[in-house]
This record gives sequence, C-alpha cells and structure tokens, in this order.
Amino acid sequence: MLVVVSSPSGGGKGTLIRRVLKIVPDLGYSVSFTTRAPREGEEHGRHYFFVPVEKFREMASAGAFLEWAVVHGNLYGTAHAQVERELAEGHDIILEIDVQGADSVRRLVSDAVTVFILPPSFEILRERLTGRGSEEPDELTLRLMNARQEVAAYRRFDYVIINDDADRAAAQLASVIYAERARLVRQEEAAQCVLETFSQ
Repeated sequence: MLVVVSSPSGGGKGTLIRRVLKIVPDLGYSVSFTTRAPREGEEHGRHYFFVPVEKFREMASAGAFLEWAVVHGNLYGTAHAQVERELAEGHDIILEIDVQGADSVRRLVSDAVTVFILPPSFEILRERLTGRGSEEPDELTLRLMNARQEVAAYRRFDYVIINDDADRAAAQLASVIYAERARLVRQEEAAQCVLETFSQ
C-alpha cells in the first residue's frame, strides 16, 4: 500500500511522518530526491537525496521517478526503485510529497491512500516557516504564496488531518493507515486463509 502525505511547506507532514514511523510496524519511508540545498541538520540519504540539477534531469529522462515536480523553484522526485524495493519486502510505504506529486501518484497508482495535512491557520503556517529560519526572505514569500493554492487542493485527497496538535494529528495519521490495512480488498487473501480453517 502506498500512503501519500502532502501539505503546504511548514504544514508539519515531516514531523507527523517521523512520529508515525516510530509507532506503526511494517511501514517504510521513501526518501525523495531533490535539487535544493540541505537545511541545517539534514542528512543525504536520510532526509533527502541531494543531487545536482543535471543528475536529477538525467534520472527523470531515464524514467527513474514514479513522480517528480518543480516545487518552489527546486526539483523533487520519488524513485521507482526505492518504492518497489520496500513493497517487495512486504512493507507499506509512506511518501512525503507535494500536491503535484500526489496528483501524479494518484494517476499511476489507483489504490494509493492520500492524506492532506492542513495547518490550523495561515498565520500559524507563517509562524512555523519563519520560526525554522531556513529560508531566505524571497523563498519564504514564495512558499507562503504557494501555500494559498496548495491548501485549496485538500478536496482531492482521501483524508484531511488538521495539524493543530502534533500528538493528536500523528495518532490520526496512524489510525488512517491501520484502517486502510483492514479494508476488505487488502484483507481478502488473509481472510480466505482463516476461512479454510473452518472447513476442516
């Protein structure tokens, strides 16, 4: 199962995903590729794969990405190989991607589960972005301008979580994953195995 989590920049999707990865078993995380510079504390291969624009474009031309998009002037993409490896190992996988990326995945993977993380207000989003101090003023302005358009996309998602309390929002995201795992279409094979024991 692919779980797509999107929000505007500063919406808290990364924080919620990190919490959920600690409490939900058999859940993998797809590390995205990006051409943007690392922020303080970010590690290559853990938070993102930081690559030059030329390398990213080569990968895109070779069809290496499940989805990719230009976001806030930088390129971001999800590699096919990593997603396929996690799924082959029996893990559900969570993708932390923007609204454009979510649209691409939705077109390619019809049963992907999509979750939109909505900040409680524009002002709180501004405070979060300003507080992390990782963007230049022009980039901060661009992210806030884009956020107004991104939040309008919430209706295209299966679930919406308002991130006004990180503990509650992370618990909700975990609940969505558990509920989706219990859907009949995903439990049919296991249920048939149980039913066979009733006919012995």
